[in-house]
Amino acid sequence: MHMKFRTMLAALAVAASFGQAAVAQEMSFFRIGTGGTAGTYYPIGGLIANAISNPPGSRACEDGGSCGVPGLVATAVASNGSVGNVNAINGGAMEAGFSQSDVAYWAQTGTGLWEGQPAVEKLRLIANLYPESIHLVARKDAGIASVADLRGKRVSLDEPGSGTLVDAKIILEAFGLSESDITPEYLKPDQAADRMRDGAMDAFFFVGGYPAGAIAELASQHDVALVPITGPEVDTLRETYNFFAADTVPAGTYEGQDTDVATISVGAQLVTSADQPEELVHGITQALYNENTQKLFAAGHAKGKQITLENATQGAGIPFHPGAERFYKEAGKLE
Repeated sequence: MHMKFRTMLAALAVAASFGQAAVAQEMSFFRIGTGGTAGTYYPIGGLIANAISNPPGSRACEDGGSCGVPGLVATAVASNGSVGNVNAINGGAMEAGFSQSDVAYWAQTGTGLWEGQPAVEKLRLIANLYPESIHLVARKDAGIASVADLRGKRVSLDEPGSGTLVDAKIILEAFGLSESDITPEYLKPDQAADRMRDGAMDAFFFVGGYPAGAIAELASQHDVALVPITGPEVDTLRETYNFFAADTVPAGTYEGQDTDVATISVGAQLVTSADQPEELVHGITQALYNENTQKLFAAGHAKGKQITLENATQGAGIPFHPGAERFYKEAGKLE
């Protein structure tokens, strides 16, 4: 062994014994794009950033310290959500980010919202986190019991440029309807809810985890119904678009909802670039599903309980990052 190298090792050993091992350990930074500070992505992103971080000098996992990736310092960054995050990952401004499974699929394939733009071919999946249910909310007295009943009705499909609008069109199409068969409006869910209060709206689509604030508020003041999105039409739709998963909004989620309502969901997903190192992403995925981390998620946020190994590989519309894929194979979740 070269003398100089041996001296360096000896010096490192001494530094370590004085608790200064931090000096020797490489630090790397990992930015996770989330959403607005009032939404769900931002707090969940904070939980995930803490879980995968393991700054130099941290207590060991088994001693109740961080179970993250050694030397990694992750931060959750507020953003405009899915589309902004995908663009930031593509441009190298973020290492990872949250995206709805539908948006990730469109970006990676250059379809849907990404029609006419270059596909973000390098987009890769780390984990499907929790479902964001597709809510079809109708006035109780509008006579809407299924998607097919939207014909001739005033329906808000969300704003142009939103993932909800593209999803709503796919769902209408599955039931043989197009925008010309309804009186479409393009409003944000809270604006659509206001119009419904005034009797000027029959139904609206909303994509998000339940219970959704805007809908809970509306249901507490007005008679509304959650319309099931189910049936053979939906089975066919899911064969075509594999980023949708089957979902159920449990009875009692909203006032006046006394039965379970079948619907479909898109996943809230943690995505990254194929350019990120395999070892790093493997370490991150392992940290997410560590027993200690799982307890922190469950205690930290209502949606955190759904960030499980069981959900991690559901509704994957894009390829997994090789590091994540290796972890899921080891865990017996992928063939």
